[in-house]
Amino acid sequence: MKKRISRFDQILEDIEDVKIQGATNIAKAGIKAYLIKPDKKRAKRILKTRPTEPLMQNAIRFLSKSKNPKSASKKYLAYIKAAQNKITKKGASLIRNNMNIFTHCHSSTVISILKQAKKKKKFVVYTTEVEPLLQGRMTAQDLAKEGIKVIISPDLAAEQTLKKCDLLLFGADAFTKKALANKIGTSLLCKLAKHYKIPRYACTISLKYTNKIKLEKRPSNEVWQTKNKKIQIINPAFDLTKKEFITGIISEFGILPYNQFIKKAKQNLRKFS
Repeated sequence: MKKRISRFDQILEDIEDVKIQGATNIAKAGIKAYLIKPDKKRAKRILKTRPTEPLMQNAIRFLSKSKNPKSASKKYLAYIKAAQNKITKKGASLIRNNMNIFTHCHSSTVISILKQAKKKKKFVVYTTEVEPLLQGRMTAQDLAKEGIKVIISPDLAAEQTLKKCDLLLFGADAFTKKALANKIGTSLLCKLAKHYKIPRYACTISLKYTNKIKLEKRPSNEVWQTKNKKIQIINPAFDLTKKEFITGIISEFGILPYNQFIKKAKQNLRKFS
């Protein structure tokens, strides 16, 4: 008989097992877990679940310092919601009729932008499967439900499809003053896009700023379940994209060059520290 686990442990398990995806959803889940019983011990456990998710980390630290965590959580979540609305509108303004748009992995922010743009524009979205968890297929399914045409290919066909595109949009899980972290492959795609003179925009909320990024490594069995001792499997979940490969950041502050965005993000984070 399977042992019944607590609601708190179930949320953490779902975060760790990537049943909960996307930085915003992970942050919301982390907040929900913390509010079950807000204390330092549980805060530490939540912070360990996904090391490359400062939106959640900043939330837990903000709640931990508050005398009223429930009220603080409402403030934090309200800011996220308002910011997402601004990002959606600003991002959609970049999209023109008959564009080919490339996106990477499964970003709820990018999906919201594309859904908003679909109300007035016609375009095609290109993506890859995004191994090993195939999050690109999730993106394709979500967009297809909205009536958006999607062309999906194997990961190694990325250059063939990317060079047909007018715009590269992607999310961001974390960023520092010099680089941002996102799903593995983002750095390579940005370098390719720059080579083909395709504009490259990260779509993100400023509360993902952090001084230092720890890149998460996922279990090897997500890639291949083999017991051959002569075979070593690595499964990096994220990579770093240096700011020189990014055209701009689409955030609640508008569409800004990387350095200007960082300046505003650092100032804004002080409100939640």
